[in-house]
Amino acid sequence: MTLPFDRVSMKNERSRAVIIGAGFGGLSLAIRLQSVGFDTIVVEKLDAPGGRAYVKKVNGFTFDMGPTVITVPHFIEELFALKRDTDNLDQPDFPAHIMDASQKQGTATAAYADIVPIKPFYRIYFDDKSYFDYDGDPVRTREQIQKIAPEDLDGYERFHKDAQAIFKRGFLELGYTFFNDAPAMLKVLPDLLKLDAVRSLFSFTSRYFSNHKLRQVFSFETLLIGGNPLVVPAIYAMIHFVEKTWGVHYVMGGTGALVQGMVKKFEEMGGVIRYRSEVASIDVNNRKRWFKKPTIKGLTLTNGEVIIADAVISNADYAHTYMKLIDPIHRRWNPNWRVRNMHYSMSLLVVYFGFKDTGKLDLRHHNIILGPRYEELLTDIFKRKILASDFSQYLHIPTITDSDLAPKDHHAAYTLIPVPHNGSGIDWSIEGPKLTNTVLKFLDEEGYIPDLMSNLVHSEFITPDYFEDTLNSHLGNSFGVEPRLTQSAFFRPHNRSEDINGLYLVGASSQPGAGTPSVMMSAKMTARAIADDFSETIDKWRNDS
Repeated sequence: MTLPFDRVSMKNERSRAVIIGAGFGGLSLAIRLQSVGFDTIVVEKLDAPGGRAYVKKVNGFTFDMGPTVITVPHFIEELFALKRDTDNLDQPDFPAHIMDASQKQGTATAAYADIVPIKPFYRIYFDDKSYFDYDGDPVRTREQIQKIAPEDLDGYERFHKDAQAIFKRGFLELGYTFFNDAPAMLKVLPDLLKLDAVRSLFSFTSRYFSNHKLRQVFSFETLLIGGNPLVVPAIYAMIHFVEKTWGVHYVMGGTGALVQGMVKKFEEMGGVIRYRSEVASIDVNNRKRWFKKPTIKGLTLTNGEVIIADAVISNADYAHTYMKLIDPIHRRWNPNWRVRNMHYSMSLLVVYFGFKDTGKLDLRHHNIILGPRYEELLTDIFKRKILASDFSQYLHIPTITDSDLAPKDHHAAYTLIPVPHNGSGIDWSIEGPKLTNTVLKFLDEEGYIPDLMSNLVHSEFITPDYFEDTLNSHLGNSFGVEPRLTQSAFFRPHNRSEDINGLYLVGASSQPGAGTPSVMMSAKMTARAIADDFSETIDKWRNDS
């Protein structure tokens, strides 16, 4: 059965776009395309939006299943401020009125979500139970360095200066650069070399800090976007300044509340979302000549329905998109062997749990609990792909800020443990329950959540199998293509397909990379590429309007 876009009631004939996946990237792009005159539909496999940011509600607890750290709130403000009667793609990328960390949210955002700042950004616990409150405050940061390793104070001043330079060049100036060809990459390479931004982040950090605790504090953040600090290029030192500049925020009601706000905005603009609509194939017209690229035709759902479209954009996993949804006959630049041999991010075991509040909890909203090893554990996860006996974790307790996510006098929490992806061959049906029990007992016995086991009222977990089977992520990766030097910028999957006219990518695996702000930047980059390709149609719509 063919399902044309005529189901979307519109007066004027416009280009039709279909987006695969209602994650942050898909929804951000959907709003942008709708705003510049496309008739846009989003098809989502799950029964609700969010993708990795899906929300689970059980026994009075609300659990964000994925991203919980919100940064760069003006990206969200820009998105919610879009209208259908303006040239939204001509907005400056970093407007002069950018909000600073002291501002709660913009006026447009307030109509869809309630965003509040969180401090400290993270409490980072070391194996000896000492901790570092990472909050961006220059005085507080220096006081803590003085306490841990006074010999590294001068190193911090140099790190601060050099990381700021990388932030200005890599984020403020190049953040929205679409590296569609090699010359674009070669043009900026000398600057990156001059900034020493191509060596590994951990190596870069180690130039400034001799103390192992401080090396961890200023390099761990890339793990939250699927990157190994021992491998990712030092350009990711800019994350320190992204957070320092605009702060870390939380959406009241959880990240899922932001997703719902984005859905509301999109539907107000006339967009359509269809749930329980898994894609079986991306459909392509056969090429007319061997040297011509084929053209997109639409897509087919697993229930047999066909959706005709002028543009198809995948917010799904990169490898799944190319290897499972597109006939290899149409792909010259992205053959299976090339897609398969890319490096994919590690995966996660995430434990969602609820417990009674005994009044003994002394944690923060975001907590990083580091294990006894750092470099060796990272090597076990990313290179050896073995499940070690020790672990590090990110423990998120949103009810410290937002009590509505749990029943009265209870807390809702999740703890996230980086583990190898399914290229490891680990049997998660056996190891998943074992590791979950070990982690919960650790939090109890080590005193992070005293008496947790006796006050635990709910727990469940997901493993790499969830990412592979439910979210269709190749090898159960959790963050898409791994952000290493050879898979960054031009070498990262392109937002505009080289193989098929009318096919595009958006989200964690495409440029610029993973993480909520990067995914929203990806949506703007992809929207601009589509606008360039459909400029005549867009101009006609504007004139008719």
